[in-house]
Amino acid sequence: MPHFFCKLIAPRATFAFDMNESEKAVMGEHAAYWLGMMNEGAVLVFGPVMDPKGPFGMGIMEGADESDVRRRTDADPAMTAGIGFKVEIMPMRAITRETCGH
Repeated sequence: MPHFFCKLIAPRATFAFDMNESEKAVMGEHAAYWLGMMNEGAVLVFGPVMDPKGPFGMGIMEGADESDVRRRTDADPAMTAGIGFKVEIMPMRAITRETCGH
């Protein structure tokens, strides 16, 4: 199944450092949502990337096609909360333990 790199862009560069209580709650729901997809086998890895230019979230997801992945990312609580998150989805050629025979 194809793999996709998903980049979650926060509403502001300082978001990871100055979230208010409701934003923290949304991020808890977001993490639980991605963990659920990981437990289903649709996500290989996910988490925050502490880029000095501005942290962002990333996930490597399997999906039938980009619209399948988009459907899942659109349902992410970070997106449905309507607080300014954006997501970029890019196809990738992932090398995993399964594809390299380990």
